[in-house]
Amino acid sequence: QVTEVGFLLERIALIWSLLSSIILSCRGRGVTRLSSPFLPIWNALRTFTFMPGVSNWLRRPLNEARSSGAEWSSLICQIFIWCRRMLVRDISIWNLKSRFPQLISIKVISGFLALNECLKLVTEYSNLGVPKSPQMLFLALLSAALLPFVCGFYVPGFSPNEYKIGDDVPVRAVKLTSPKTQLPYDYYHLRYCQPENGDFEYESVNFGEIIHGDRLVTTAYKLQMKTDVTCRLACQPERLSSSEVDQFIYLISNAYSVHMTVDDLPVSYEKTTTGDFVYELGYQVGDINEDAARLNNHLKFRVKYHKVNDQYRVVGVTVVPSSIGGDSLILQPDGTCQIKSSEISYQNLKIGEPSKVAFSYEVTWEESDIEWTSRWDIYLSTGDGQIHWFSIINSLIIIIFLTGVMSAILLRTLRRDISLYNREEDSEEIIEESGWKLVHGDVFRPPRRSALLAAFIGSGVQLLCMAFIVLFFAMLGMLSPASRGALLSAGIFTYVFCGALAGYFAGRIYKTMRGFFWKSTALLTGALYPGLLLSTGLIINFFLWSKGSSAGLPFSTILSILSLWLLVSLPLVFCGFFFGFRKRPYEQPVRTNQIPRAIPERKLHQSLLVTTALCGILPFGSVFIELFFIFNAIWNKQFYYLFGFLFIVFLILIVSCAQVAIVATYFQLCSEDYHWWWRAFISSGGAALYVFLYSIYYFVTKLEITSFVSTIIYFSYCLMMSVSFWILTGTIGFFAALTFLRKIYAAIKID
Repeated sequence: QVTEVGFLLERIALIWSLLSSIILSCRGRGVTRLSSPFLPIWNALRTFTFMPGVSNWLRRPLNEARSSGAEWSSLICQIFIWCRRMLVRDISIWNLKSRFPQLISIKVISGFLALNECLKLVTEYSNLGVPKSPQMLFLALLSAALLPFVCGFYVPGFSPNEYKIGDDVPVRAVKLTSPKTQLPYDYYHLRYCQPENGDFEYESVNFGEIIHGDRLVTTAYKLQMKTDVTCRLACQPERLSSSEVDQFIYLISNAYSVHMTVDDLPVSYEKTTTGDFVYELGYQVGDINEDAARLNNHLKFRVKYHKVNDQYRVVGVTVVPSSIGGDSLILQPDGTCQIKSSEISYQNLKIGEPSKVAFSYEVTWEESDIEWTSRWDIYLSTGDGQIHWFSIINSLIIIIFLTGVMSAILLRTLRRDISLYNREEDSEEIIEESGWKLVHGDVFRPPRRSALLAAFIGSGVQLLCMAFIVLFFAMLGMLSPASRGALLSAGIFTYVFCGALAGYFAGRIYKTMRGFFWKSTALLTGALYPGLLLSTGLIINFFLWSKGSSAGLPFSTILSILSLWLLVSLPLVFCGFFFGFRKRPYEQPVRTNQIPRAIPERKLHQSLLVTTALCGILPFGSVFIELFFIFNAIWNKQFYYLFGFLFIVFLILIVSCAQVAIVATYFQLCSEDYHWWWRAFISSGGAALYVFLYSIYYFVTKLEITSFVSTIIYFSYCLMMSVSFWILTGTIGFFAALTFLRKIYAAIKID
């Protein structure tokens, strides 16, 4: 049984070493070129990794087969056996039986890693006398054959808690949430029962949990392993004042739910729809009757456990809330109670009237075959797999369409134009036929407000690196939903430490645009986008404070975030900008004329607004289905764990943004407009406009928000999301357009 931290560290190091090996080997084959400042980092990583041991696993059958004179077919079989052992060994303990789509990505990655190792070893043992092309064919088939045998594993983030009979199982409250207000509250915002002597404790939480409004606190409910409880009072009946009753009624009328955890597993409410069981997180505070609000003051816990070596693990928790009036309870001196089956009344609350309430509960324990590693299946297993596959197929069709358009441009038009342009005798014909070559003396003329553009580009690189790293590790299952807030916390810290990359690329772009004021531009890069987010966040926080919501950040958390920005991120941006500005600028294949060329008047369809709207359609079309599930996860408190799909869609988004930017830039240059720098950035980020429009559509059709404050908070968050999406996609399009122009202008001859 694998429960040691060393196993996880070994796997992380193994994956990292294999990826670094691929990048270095690709660099050696001329596929990828890494900038010189990063080469020592990659070499150091390769030195301190487990790659030699992995390669030796594959060298052993090769050496044995070579010494015995084995044929190539038997050698392939030996490699197959050893690769399978390497990839399957010890991982099957946490095997998810391919329930989750992200495992598909793990299989593909593992297959290519095995293929990479085999390629290196076959190169080393090239004296086997096998032709090169059959080698590649056999190895490709080998990697494909390995995929079905690769097992994925889910990393819960902590080891299981094991209990003996009678041991206390912790019950904690998380928060109160509502789909109507989107304002979470602390559990004790209402007059619920507290532990004996009022001794409740708040547990420490991470950044992600604080931003989500989670406040883990102990409750008065006592669960003991395998000890059934028929009826027990959580505390002595309490008399609620009129203001406390009004508070309960307000939350009931806004459909608030109570979220709890038992052994760090969310408590869910099981209901049946169309013959299938559906699990909703939390339970309703109450419901509205015709003349009064009905409070759910009695909880029926059903806890499932799995027996392992005479000890027990919690593998499932559901709750059934009900409303029972005080007249229907027979109270006992020892704290137990009995429900009158013949006379059941409800705990009704009326506005302005005090009420006496008794909170009670019962517990039923059931043995289950579900293992601890699979206890999250009911929360993460959704029936939307076909929809996500449809999303990916839809996105791939968009990519194929754009590829066809680009092929028509690059393979036909550009090749013809370049060949004609390079003939001196056809120069007049060229001027008539094509416009992109006429602006070769102005195409790399620095744009206006180059410092602002460089700051946006740096922020986009920072967002792009953060998104790629977080989604990659989430796809591998290393950001577990069991660790609440882990994804958001990882995103914050990754973004902060990617500041060096933001500064480096911003500095180099600024140097390419012939800027001089690097210090002020570095400050703008490190302060513009984070400052915009933090200022908007502080405004939102003010509204949350005014409503007493638990999502309002404490002052200490605000200071911590400001410290991360001012003491970590901003200095890293300055350091990166310093080294980037000292680097040589991106090489420009043509000289810039001293006198700017006149630009013809733009037509309506060439305006920035029309271009941006058209360029945003296809990238948005590749992500809008995943966007729906992401919005559901954020605003309807659902789990989103299909990071394998999301990572694939993210890669498709990168490709589609690059393609539309290249096409838009090409047609812009054909109209003899060489002001492409800003237009490439703005137009390729046009999908952000549709993201914001979709947020309006989602607000109108899917949400039930009615209050003004909740509306302001919702659209503030959506505006921040859209701006971030615009900067990210705009950066992708900018670099694609820059690379495209450097390539095509390097292919023509300039006198």
